[in-house]
Amino acid sequence: MAAEAPPATSPAAPVLSHSTAMRAARASFTGTAIEWYDYFLYGSAAAVVFPHVFFAELGDTASVLASLASFGVAFFFRPLGGILFGHLGDRLSRKQALVTTLLLMGLGTFAIGCLPTVGQVGLLAPILLIVLRMIQGVGLGGEWGGAALLVVETAPARRRGLYASACQLGVPAGQLASSGMLAVFSLLPEEDFLGWGWRVPFLFSGVLVIVGLYIRARLPEPPEFQAIKEANEQPKLPIAEVLRHAKKPTLLLIFVQAAATIGYYLFTVYSLSYVKNTLHLPQSWALTGVLIGAAILLFAMPAWAALSDRVGRRPVYFAGTLFLALFAVPFFWLLDTRDPVLIALAIVLALVFGYGPTGALNSALYAEQYPTRYRYTGASVAYQFSSVVAGAPAALVATALVTATGTGLSVAWYVIGAAVISLACIAALTETSRIPLTKE
Repeated sequence: MAAEAPPATSPAAPVLSHSTAMRAARASFTGTAIEWYDYFLYGSAAAVVFPHVFFAELGDTASVLASLASFGVAFFFRPLGGILFGHLGDRLSRKQALVTTLLLMGLGTFAIGCLPTVGQVGLLAPILLIVLRMIQGVGLGGEWGGAALLVVETAPARRRGLYASACQLGVPAGQLASSGMLAVFSLLPEEDFLGWGWRVPFLFSGVLVIVGLYIRARLPEPPEFQAIKEANEQPKLPIAEVLRHAKKPTLLLIFVQAAATIGYYLFTVYSLSYVKNTLHLPQSWALTGVLIGAAILLFAMPAWAALSDRVGRRPVYFAGTLFLALFAVPFFWLLDTRDPVLIALAIVLALVFGYGPTGALNSALYAEQYPTRYRYTGASVAYQFSSVVAGAPAALVATALVTATGTGLSVAWYVIGAAVISLACIAALTETSRIPLTKE
């Protein structure tokens, strides 16, 4: 493995069945789709709803900045969730960790749909909103690593990338569902949409959580982890083992998806604000591109993942990151045409050929860099700290750059700079597509 081995040698995992792997893939997809529905629903609402509902008294520009900043708050709590639930998942139960994270995200989203507005309770409204956003951050921080391991530790070795992409498919599925729900209710008269329409997609999360809990509660522990647990070889402090044995891969993984993370949030969250508030065009034009791109990703991401099983993780990830760098300037050129077809096309191309090859591989790429004993903690910590470094400031930095320069091209250079860092990290990572997970 890329990570240095601890002294103990893990026992061999039980033989995996196709049906077990498929059940794990379905459960991972369903759970992560619900989690990302919750997460992106907030992101979309932060761009087009919350400035009017929770931050209206700050003025036009400041309300947008404050709303986008509240979206970024969760990023800083995701590493905490990764450490807490990584510890639980590596020491006690992968399954229980996943059930808890789903509850945190889903109930947090449902509660947001019940919040009073700033016009009703004043400053208390945005405070409650931010507290719930923090809870969402903790939940998502623990969710991703567990969902990734659920599939990776049960998948056939030669098709690990393809199976692991089920977890990553939750991203476009959640994006598609959340954007679609908001798009439908945004057809209401603006007064009704801002008054009550935006709440319905948030309240609907309660139904989704019940479905997700039913599916996850019926799953067994992944066999890779069960073998460790039966041999009583769980680490006492998983985060300490990550820091002791896996510093290099963890550092590289924190920065490897910088361009993809920044790009994704710009394409799916900031683009809504840019089209509506900077170009003064209907937000539905950008939402259309997000919906089409997310729908295509449901088919494109498994294809990218399957390709990585054949040629390796690094070449596919490198190609997607390079596309993000080369397409950053044309992306804003297309938005600035003010043509609805070209705006949608820009978002679709960025998602399918930029985010697709990178996002499809994250589950396999991160999980494969760590041994079973501390895989949940290692993958979670690296992935979630990456979200702090790249994801948290993305929409806010983009807004500030456009405000200062008056052009989206300044944001393009922001993406290009991140891509240079990501490409260097990809080159330095160990190729893991052919390495058995049980190898220490």
